[in-house]
Formats: sequence, structure tokens, C-alpha cells
Amino acid sequence: MKRFIISLAVILISFGNLLADEGMWLPLLIKERMADLQKNGFKLTAEDLYSINQASLKDAIVHFGGGCTGELISAEGLIITNHHCGFGQIQSHSSVENDYLRDGFWAMSKKEELPNRGLTVRFLVKMEDVTNHIINSLAADLSEEERSKIVSAKSQEITRKATENTHYQARVEPLYYGNQYFLFVYETYSDVRLVGAPPSSIGKFGGDTDNWMWPRHTGDFALFRIYAGKDNKPAEYSKDNVPYVPKRFFTISAKGVKEGDFTLVYGYPGRTQEYLHSSAVKYITDMSNPHKINLRTMRLNVQREEMEKSQEVRIKYASKNASVSNAWKKWQGESKGIEKLNTVSTKKHFESRFEKWAQDKPEYKDLISQLSKLYEELEPYAFATDYHNEAINANEIIRIAGNVTAAIARNSKMSPEVSANNIRQMLVSFYKDYHLPIDKRSFIAIVTEYKKNVPTEMQPEFFKDIVAKKGSVQAVADCLFEASLFTSSEKALNAIKDGVSESTFAKDPAVLLYNAFNEKHTKDIKPQFDEINRNLTLLYRTYMRGQMEFDKEREFYPDANSTLRITYGKVNGYKPVDGVYYFPSSTLEGIMEKDNPEIYDYNIPQKLREIYSSKDYGRWEVNGTIPVCFIATNHTSGGNSGSPVINAQGELIGINFDRVWEGTMSDIAYDPEVCRNISLDIRFVLFVIDKLAGANHLIDEMKIIY
Repeated sequence: MKRFIISLAVILISFGNLLADEGMWLPLLIKERMADLQKNGFKLTAEDLYSINQASLKDAIVHFGGGCTGELISAEGLIITNHHCGFGQIQSHSSVENDYLRDGFWAMSKKEELPNRGLTVRFLVKMEDVTNHIINSLAADLSEEERSKIVSAKSQEITRKATENTHYQARVEPLYYGNQYFLFVYETYSDVRLVGAPPSSIGKFGGDTDNWMWPRHTGDFALFRIYAGKDNKPAEYSKDNVPYVPKRFFTISAKGVKEGDFTLVYGYPGRTQEYLHSSAVKYITDMSNPHKINLRTMRLNVQREEMEKSQEVRIKYASKNASVSNAWKKWQGESKGIEKLNTVSTKKHFESRFEKWAQDKPEYKDLISQLSKLYEELEPYAFATDYHNEAINANEIIRIAGNVTAAIARNSKMSPEVSANNIRQMLVSFYKDYHLPIDKRSFIAIVTEYKKNVPTEMQPEFFKDIVAKKGSVQAVADCLFEASLFTSSEKALNAIKDGVSESTFAKDPAVLLYNAFNEKHTKDIKPQFDEINRNLTLLYRTYMRGQMEFDKEREFYPDANSTLRITYGKVNGYKPVDGVYYFPSSTLEGIMEKDNPEIYDYNIPQKLREIYSSKDYGRWEVNGTIPVCFIATNHTSGGNSGSPVINAQGELIGINFDRVWEGTMSDIAYDPEVCRNISLDIRFVLFVIDKLAGANHLIDEMKIIY
């Protein structure tokens, strides 16, 4: 416990040494940053950002769908997030007859708003430091497994007390590898309806070509509305529900931004790993990323070829393709950025200095060598796990076979008829967006890579035997996709028409393959992978404390873990390469320069061309054009998609949606010279709603400062 108190003191001391650009700060502790925030131009107080005693900006922010951020922009529960965050919902409502991906969707009244089964948003009610409650329960000589059990039990006790006699949910999350613990209490709403979305030719303009790139011209936004019971509390979907009345919503500023302006991003960043050992970073750049990029390249090539042949297939795979592509391109930029920044060498240099400092400190003396040894042991299991995720579980036929097998096991106490109904719903949902030629071609490509690259002792015997018997992975695929009941909805649904039991699909080749891969992974790979990672976590907990004691000038902040964070910076351009400087804003002119009816990703709506020709920009015109996007130095990550970008007065000026490609290594190493977050200028949002959608009733809901 004494060591932890020392570490916390170091954390607080280091606050004064932080550059504005880097860091993902807990709202509860933002008061410790207020001097620097105000020095950089921020005009509000810590209580304006986070308070449990009065409405604050935290009450206008939601964790959208578990993986993005959204924010309230009206007194009637209207929220805005990214188009790509709501893409799955837009796609689920689309069909060849009503292609909302292609044409966009706008509800002209609340009655036209579309419900979304399974979509939730959650508000943070409060966060609380519960470190002492956890740490005081732990003896010094516990194994990591013993420690984990005690932490889990204590966390359950804390969350139970925090939610007792409420409708709230709660989680205890470790920070700094378990040197700190925080309680997060949430309120979750499950009736969230689609209100509006521009066509993909605006919301996804530039497609994969422009993804992660600057300059950017993507109108990446969508509108949803939260509905509640008549008491304003969460309620399941009902036609009797009413729009949620928020404690706080954002005022929108249409005054715009310029280079040097203060920006604050408030959202739910997903995962960062800023304090990794050099061996971990080297594995990412030399092994993990190159192989994962190669596997996803194969899948993307197949998907794109098939999607170009059919509008129906394009709709089915639009969301899947975007999901596969997003990480694929990010990993490429991450690896390049780590190499350019010499991150591995920099970390090795730090570790060398740390070792010298630690020579007379028994707790830290052997940490660096112990970490190196564990990463050497971990590598083959990490590599096999990467391939299991990217080359085996990525196959849709294997995945549905596994999901159905697991569902049948879970439903074993149900009647065959009830179980069959549950499975039927799962299958109908799956086949709605399934195209066999894509799955088969992908299977052949990526499973061939699995066979070639994964050490043979880490491959299941059944798989090796069947490939040897058939002669090739392609021959295996031919048999699999010919014989499996999972290759069509008709065959799969017919198999369960009279009920379902464990024997229904037991001998199906897709199930046999799934079982073989799953058994090999869960018995021979995952246990070793998990055990080594537990040992790494134990060392990292100590290493984290050691880094704080050793490097007192360094800026320490907890890694992102999908909890609410604040990051602040300024609107700024950057130099991606020698001789090139990117200005920090883009305009409608850039869209028109890229416009090309022959290229799907750059084929804008005809109505936008007409507006451009007539210069009918209305009140959104600025210097003869319309602002579209801007970049700033805020330190963001994946879950920040959809986060509000606010100015010094706390007004909404943009919607965060991406990072520049050269700076995607910021999850591991932040470089203030090139790390930039990309945001959609709120004025372009208003322009699209007004001039393209004609949905002025939505603008009338908002509070806008001109």
C-alpha cells in the first residue's frame, strides 16, 4: 500500500509537466489539470466538465453502442454520432427497394424514426476512486491468479452496493495495470431510434481510400434519438415511449474554428498501450501487424470484387467491409509511424537507463530482463492467436457453426421447439447479410495462409489430416461448402424445422472444423497465452510504479480502456513528409475536386453538385464556401469516434471521427509533430441537414450560436 501512495503522488506531481496535446484524463481528476486547461484558453470550470451535484457536460455524452461516443444536441433526446458508428443500423434498415446507404434517410417526424434492436446508449452517472477498498484486501505474496479472484470478488461487492435499489449498472476498472481502481456507474437506454443519415456518398465520402487520411472531406455523421418511459427512465422499445429529456445538451457554435484555437474532446477512447516494453512493440511491427494486414488484404479484395457485381451484395457487406478495412489501414499507418518515430529504439534506450537506476532497488532490478523473457515465451502463442482470430474465426461459415453449437449447448434445458426458435432467429439474422462466394473465396485464401504460417504443432490434427487427405485447402473448401448445412438458409432452417438437439449439426463439416480449431486453441494455445499474460500483468504493475518513480519528468496518464476521458489541444496543421505542410481545415471545394461519378467512393449526390453550381449555401457560407473538416492535436483513440469536439466556451464545434494515418501509432507512442485527430466541422453537418436533407425541423430543435 505504501508503494501505491508514492506512485499516486508521482502521478499528481507529473500533471504540471504535461504538454496540452498528450493525455487522456479522467473527468473526476480534471480539476488537477485546470491551470493548464485555462492557460491554453479554456473558459469553463472543472465542475462544468464533471459534477455529480449538478448537470455538467458529462451528462450530455453517451457511450454509443459500446464502441463509439455520441452527444446530445437538443432538449428532446437528439444525439449525434458518426455515420460509421451508426452504419450497422443504417445498413440493417436498408434494402434494394429502400437503400438508405445509397440515398440517405431522414425522418420528417418522430413517427418516422426507426427503432434499432440491440442498440444501447449509456450515460456515466459517476466515477469514484475505490483503490483503497481493493488494495487493502490484497496480501503482498499473492499469485496473479489469487489476486485476480480477490479483486473480482471485491469489485462485485463494490458494484452491488453502488447499484443497490437503482436501475443503474456498474463496473470496477483497473488503471495503471492494477495500481489504481475506479468505480464507474452507468445508466443505459435501449430505445434508440434512427433519425437521419446522409447518403454514404457524403457520410462515407472517400471510402477506404481516404480513411485515416488528411485532407479529408467526409460528412461522417448520423442522428439518433433516445426514447424513455414517461418517467424519463430507461424502458424497452414501446410506441408509448417519449423522447428522453436530458439533464444537459450541447449548445452548437456556428462561429467556426481557426488555426491555434483551443479544442477539447470528451469521449470513450477504446484502448491504448503507452507503457509497453520494447519487445511488445517489436512484435506488433515485425510480426502481428504484417500478418494481419496480409490476411485482411485478401478478405477485402474478395469482398470488393463481389460487391462490385451486385447492389444486393454491396448492401449486405457494406458494414462488414468497412469494419475489416478500418483496422487494416490503421495497422499500416501504426507500423509506419512506430518505425519513423524509432519507438522500439527509444524504448530500449529508456529500458537501459531504467536498469542502471534499478540496480540497487530489489523490487525493480530484474524487471526488464524478466519482461523480455516472458515476451519471448509469449510470441508463438500470440502469433497462433492472431491467426486463430484473423484466419479461422474470420470465416463466416466457421463462426456461425460455432455460434449455433454454443447456443444449442446453452439451450440444453429448453424444449427442442423453444431451442429451435432461438436458433432460427440467429440463422435468419446471419443469412440476411451472407454471400457464399465471398465466404468460400476468403476461406481458401486465408486458411491457406494459416496452414503455411502457423507452426504445424499448433494446428489441429483433424485439420492437418483432412488437408492431407484432400490434397489442398481449396479441396477442403470444395467439400465443406458443398456438404455443410450452413451454406444456405434453406438447408440450415430445414434442419431445425422439427426441433433441435446436440445431434442436429454434430456431424456437419463446418461444426467438425470449428470444434477442431476451437479445441486446439482452448486446450493448447489459450491457456499458455493467458498464463504468460497474467505473469506479464504482474510485472507490468511493478514496472508501472517503477517508471513513475524513475522518470519523474514524464507525463503519466492511465491507458484508455473505454471509460470516459478528456483530452485537449489546439487546431493545428502538420508536416507529413519533408517539404509538405497540411493546413488544418478542408472545404467544399475539396469535395468538388475529388468528385468523380465513375468512382463509387467519390460520386457525390447530384443535388450537392447543383448547390455548388448555384452557390446556394445559405447561412452556412464562409468566405464563399462551406467548411467540412479540421484537424487538431487532441490525443484520441478508436472509441472516440463520434466524440464532441468543443471550444473554449464548451460549445460544440465538431464531431471527432478519425486520426491522420501518420499518427495512428498514438495508441502506443504519441508524437505531437504528426498526431492529429480529424473532426467534422459542425457547420457542414448543419449545411447538409438544411440544404441537402431539407430537415429544418431538426435544426429548429438545436440551440445554435451564430
